Amino acid sequence: MPLEQEVREVFAQGGVLSHAADQFREREGQTQMALAVARTIEQGGVLVVEAGTGVGKTFSYLVPALLSGERVLLSTATKTLQDQLFGRDLPRLVTALGLPVRTALLKGRASYLCLHRLDLARHDASLPERGSLRTLAKIEQWSKATRTGDLAELPGLDERSPLIPLVTSTRDNCLGAQCPQFKPCHVNLARREAMAADVVVINHHLFFADLAVRESGMAELLPSVRVVVFDEAHQLNETGVQFLGVQLGTGQALDFARDMLAAGLQQARGLVDWQQLVAAVERGARDLRLAVGKQWPGAKLRWAGPAPEGVPAAAWEDALGALQQAFADAARGLDTVSELSPDFVRLQDRAQQLAQRAERFAEACALGSVRWVDVGTQLRLVESPLDIAEAVRSRVLKTGGAEPEEDDDDAQGRAWVFTSATLGDDPKLRWFTEPCGLEDAEVLRVQSPFDYARQAALFVPRVFPKPNDPAHSQQVALLAARGAGALGGRTLVLTTTLRALRTIGEAMKAQFERLEAGQRPEVLVQGELPKRVLMDRFREGASEGRAGCVLVASASFWEGFDAPGDALQLVVIDKLPFPPPNDPLVEARSQRLESQGRSAFGEYSLPEAAVSLKQGAGRLIRRESDQGVLVICDTRLVAMGYGKRLLAALPPMRRIEGEAELDAEIAALRR
Repeated sequence: MPLEQEVREVFAQGGVLSHAADQFREREGQTQMALAVARTIEQGGVLVVEAGTGVGKTFSYLVPALLSGERVLLSTATKTLQDQLFGRDLPRLVTALGLPVRTALLKGRASYLCLHRLDLARHDASLPERGSLRTLAKIEQWSKATRTGDLAELPGLDERSPLIPLVTSTRDNCLGAQCPQFKPCHVNLARREAMAADVVVINHHLFFADLAVRESGMAELLPSVRVVVFDEAHQLNETGVQFLGVQLGTGQALDFARDMLAAGLQQARGLVDWQQLVAAVERGARDLRLAVGKQWPGAKLRWAGPAPEGVPAAAWEDALGALQQAFADAARGLDTVSELSPDFVRLQDRAQQLAQRAERFAEACALGSVRWVDVGTQLRLVESPLDIAEAVRSRVLKTGGAEPEEDDDDAQGRAWVFTSATLGDDPKLRWFTEPCGLEDAEVLRVQSPFDYARQAALFVPRVFPKPNDPAHSQQVALLAARGAGALGGRTLVLTTTLRALRTIGEAMKAQFERLEAGQRPEVLVQGELPKRVLMDRFREGASEGRAGCVLVASASFWEGFDAPGDALQLVVIDKLPFPPPNDPLVEARSQRLESQGRSAFGEYSLPEAAVSLKQGAGRLIRRESDQGVLVICDTRLVAMGYGKRLLAALPPMRRIEGEAELDAEIAALRR
């Protein structure tokens, strides 16, 4: 039976899915997408699908992929989505379809416990405070029972724990086949299972890390796969450019110095002056940081000349040269003891790589790339391509005249599917396809099945402080607090900056102090607790007799945060999410468009804002039964000509005018 016909029968009313999935009903858009995926699998080629919220895109690509009988690689945006796909969606569908399919989950090194590093941490006298010792004991106990070594399975482990880098490996410090724990290594076990599986679930970071350094085992895996699906594909470009450039951090230098000192004193004390080598690396890193001077935390310094903007060139070049020399000296010192332990061989490789990166940053920036310095407690030197288009064409799709690699001669017949709820605001989805090198792909847009006009309302205040007015964040907090107070929480406030996040969070807490304790919504602010804890607490809402929650968040909460039902009924967005114009990468992309005679605002800034706004608005309605109100506190949406384009990118919610109408809408939700 042709694959398309099999797929159509599975999605039909009364078909396999109607018995397997809760509340399944036949959706035209879901079937349309599934059939397009089936055609692409049969014929090969590239398909880009924007599938609106509620379409059910996961089943739309999983069903044809599983029924095809081909080996399949699935890539998601985050490890959380990976776990959901592997632990919930895939098993449910494999069982429903009755297929003898082997599945595997593959993450990056930092997700798995390293047994060798755990052993080193036990003897590390420089461990942080007592809490870390308790966490280490907990990890040790868990290590005896876990099969996978995936730290996501360890309950109560804070993803921000300073202990995690000490018990996981990196490409830099992994000993490979020389490791005393090579045989039971969790990373190697995960890779072996991936090589033996029919369906492998990875994430975008792992895919591009491998594309950059050919290290994660994907080099052997990808040639054996015929169907590749990227879910949440809107993150591909920004994820890819992180890995396809070059980075050097003072934090990296200090980590290397710490590892070198620990290995030297434990295994070769007295044979090399470890203290001197470590001191030189630490001094080089410190001097490089001091050369930059005082800067706003999170600042990005443009770097077009010999030194970053505003940094004295002589001091910068001297510090960078000294750091490069310190790495080179460390490599020579490590070479003299390399026969004593595989730790020293790996440390020597790291020292040489770090020296090469420092030397690279002493030279001019590569053509077609942009260079800058991220400033925090540490420095991060970054050189990045402007997009991933060339890498995708030449190294992923193997098109544009590129010769397929010897072990990948089936590249031309492979099926590639890229999908997300948000891929642009024009029919050809150029916001996504151009920077990803997919201009020749088949493009399909499938509308959401939700009745937005009935389920949701949009309010944009016409009288409100301008976005750059110092009073703006306070007014956002007052408006959000009024709505959250009436709803008993159930409110998500999305901000475009961390400064606004803090201001709005504090102002809302102050507003609620006036309410009686039992009626006071709990204000959760991103950064105060681990992300997973914040999401779980918010979804619990007003359970156990407590008032509901308000979550004030930025960045990562604009997407991937799902709170269906009554837990979330009001979403407040503080400003239009335009890309920051002073960001070096944004600036370089804009300049490239202008040099081509194109409009940077119309073809870059506006589409970026439209996609982000659509993502944020998408947090509100997650099911057919959800109802809610979206408030966007930016008068430019109704006052400026480009506002129409941004409004058109949003789901077709009914518009409400005036705060009295807003109050009535919220009161109706409360009832």
